[in-house]
Amino acid sequence: MNLYPIDWLIVAIILGSLLLIGMYTKRYTRSVADFLAANRCAGRYMLTMADGITSLGAITVIAGFEMYYSAGFCPAFWSILFSPVGLIITLSGWVIYRYRQTRAMTLGQFFEMRYSRKFRIFAGILAWTSGVINYGVFPGITARFLIYFCGIPQKTIHLGWLDINVTLGIIMFIMLFLAWLLMFMGGQITVIITDFFQSQFTNIAFIGIAVILFVKFNVFDIMGKMADAPVGKSIINPFDQEGISGFTLSYFVMQAFMNFYLVMAWQGGQGFNCAAKTPHEARMARVLGYLRGSITGGILTLLPICVYAMLHYDDILPETAAATKSAIAAIQGSGWLQQQMTVPIAITKLFPVGMIGVFCAVIITATLATDNSYLLSWGSIFIQDIVLPLRKEKPITPERHMKILRLSSLGVAVFVWLFSMVFTLNDFIYMYFVITGAIYLGGAGSVIIGGLNWERSTTAGAWAGMITGSVLAICGLFLQNIFWPYFLPGLIKAYPQIGWFLKLPAEFPLNGMQMGFFTSFIAVMVFVIVSLFTKPKPDFSMDKLLHRGQYAIAAEDTSIKAKLGAGLKLFGITDEFSRRDKWVYFGSMFYVMSFLAFAVALLLIKLFFNISNKTWGKLWLFYTGYILVVGVIATIWFLFGGFRDMKDMFRTLKIVQRDTADDGSVHSSENEKKEPMLSTERL
Repeated sequence: MNLYPIDWLIVAIILGSLLLIGMYTKRYTRSVADFLAANRCAGRYMLTMADGITSLGAITVIAGFEMYYSAGFCPAFWSILFSPVGLIITLSGWVIYRYRQTRAMTLGQFFEMRYSRKFRIFAGILAWTSGVINYGVFPGITARFLIYFCGIPQKTIHLGWLDINVTLGIIMFIMLFLAWLLMFMGGQITVIITDFFQSQFTNIAFIGIAVILFVKFNVFDIMGKMADAPVGKSIINPFDQEGISGFTLSYFVMQAFMNFYLVMAWQGGQGFNCAAKTPHEARMARVLGYLRGSITGGILTLLPICVYAMLHYDDILPETAAATKSAIAAIQGSGWLQQQMTVPIAITKLFPVGMIGVFCAVIITATLATDNSYLLSWGSIFIQDIVLPLRKEKPITPERHMKILRLSSLGVAVFVWLFSMVFTLNDFIYMYFVITGAIYLGGAGSVIIGGLNWERSTTAGAWAGMITGSVLAICGLFLQNIFWPYFLPGLIKAYPQIGWFLKLPAEFPLNGMQMGFFTSFIAVMVFVIVSLFTKPKPDFSMDKLLHRGQYAIAAEDTSIKAKLGAGLKLFGITDEFSRRDKWVYFGSMFYVMSFLAFAVALLLIKLFFNISNKTWGKLWLFYTGYILVVGVIATIWFLFGGFRDMKDMFRTLKIVQRDTADDGSVHSSENEKKEPMLSTERL
């Protein structure tokens, strides 16, 4: 065992605290709106912290370790270069602002409001299928991480041709049960509150990890050694990476497009998309996300770089490196498993007693944050967007509604447990994310963006775009994972006379990112063309959908009625921005643009001069220090802001008037039912 009693005690204290918090929040969940959307009471600081930790489960940590260990600092450079895409998305409130205006609890509800009930059901089936398959590898990767990180002995039993890893199954069961239990207590209210605490704990722990890394490693020495990498295999010079596959320039070009196209399309954390107090709070939560992610981004980059240096240079912590290599070599299974476990195992040899427990608690709590959000999201999508629309408008009580939502989430937990028991991932985690997500996401971006921003969007266009994206993605999955590795070798052996079989490459020529990109691009074209050749709904009103004009909701009008200059409007500032909001807005903009200026300056210098690898090393040290300093400041700032939001949230939940009709359904007389309810929503 790699953990000492003090490490296990730390883990137990953190988990016990989460369960107590969950039990406390249960009292506030009294309606479907509470369970699915926290009754739209979340403030910006709590929302940005809770939503952020949802994307930082064990699988994301391992995926980040995998990418930066393989490609070094270079992925960070290309990410910076395309940062204006994310900046425009965030500062403009792209998609999230208008989606919150619709007051939909799921994307499926929005699809019914914008297109049709049948399309909602179809999109719900695709979203749920794509989501649970994508999520299906999470428990297994997390459990394997904990097994090798903690040094837990493994027990395998043989049932005929099937080998069952009992240890893996038990750990997955414990993690999924804890996540489901937290979600069961109070739905999205409990998820937001517990995720907020988990996020703060993670940030503080990561600050401690940064201190340990700078104490144990001479980062200047590491960069000097990395400067001597063979030509084409540098992990600090992004222009000298021809020998490193996967995460290069083309990957990030396509990722930039996908980031713009898929804003809010993925529904693993859908409850956060509709939980903000107002559309403006939803936008500001995303703006703050740039600062919130600094400390985690810095550690996820720096830690695998330090491990890489330790394992590749003989004079850097040689005893620790030898112990790490020995532990990695002892791992039974595919090379992918050894690759995924490299950094986690190194951590157990690097960190002191106590800090190993802290890191283990970080992984467990971050995983619980991801799991409870995913269980709630995929479970609720199945009920809200498939089952209940099929019932049409048959009445159901809030108590029964919440009961079936909880049972549906339990069903998701059972499915992913079984999936992880039998499926082993043999690709980069990020690549698997892209292609499995594309089953739904390939067409979803077009119908979301078009539905929120283009009055000319039609139901026929939505059907065409969604079906095109789904079919192409499924074909890609079949070719990459079934036909190429299993059928093609047999065909070549059975029919050697067919020459073009022999000309095919040994591996499928497109990776997950490339397939996702081309699928999405074609789906957009189909959506636009079909919409132009078909007629939109004659009675459709964008103002009605977005609650503007005569349909506006007074309780969600946060404008301060201040006069704005043309310059502020140009930057996306509206009359909803207070003076403090403007400071935050432009501060986030400066933070991102400073990185962009850094990358562009280096590109321009590269055109005329050669930048040595040693210089690249010094630049990356400055980059890492900068984001870690900003991360420490943001951690302290968001801690106080989050507690203020929590106090306001509990106060609102005590007095808010619940409306049983606010359950995610789209009624035939939607507007007549909504207006009186909305006018008295908050007392």
